[in-house]
Amino acid sequence: MKITKPFYVVLGCLGLGLGALGTVVPLLPTVPFLLLAAFCFARSSTKLHTWFLGTKLYKQNLESYVKGRGMTVRVKLRIMTFVTLTMLIGFFMMGRVPAGQIALAIVWVCHVLYFIFGIRTIPAEEKAAQQIASQPEQN
Repeated sequence: MKITKPFYVVLGCLGLGLGALGTVVPLLPTVPFLLLAAFCFARSSTKLHTWFLGTKLYKQNLESYVKGRGMTVRVKLRIMTFVTLTMLIGFFMMGRVPAGQIALAIVWVCHVLYFIFGIRTIPAEEKAAQQIASQPEQN
């Protein structure tokens, strides 16, 4: 079954909308939805993908991570908080399935360890300097 470009456009717009909403709603994740939008826009249209990479939303939340530089403490905490709250819901819903709770706890610990040790933490000042350096000069 072939997924068409309009499907990717719609899914990308949905991811972008939810990612934008996630910047103001504490429990809604921003980064996963923006990653979904980037993936879908790259599959659907070069023009849309280029536009998305130029948005302030992308530059503030994903650019440094995608380029391999890392994430700020604030972005890391936002992601870890959302994942923790989501996994807590699943953990309590598995009250009668101890093996499921153990598996979920192991996944959560691995997630936290990855974010602490696997992703470089960049100071907010460094990220601000990178954003200024990446902006084109205006005459």
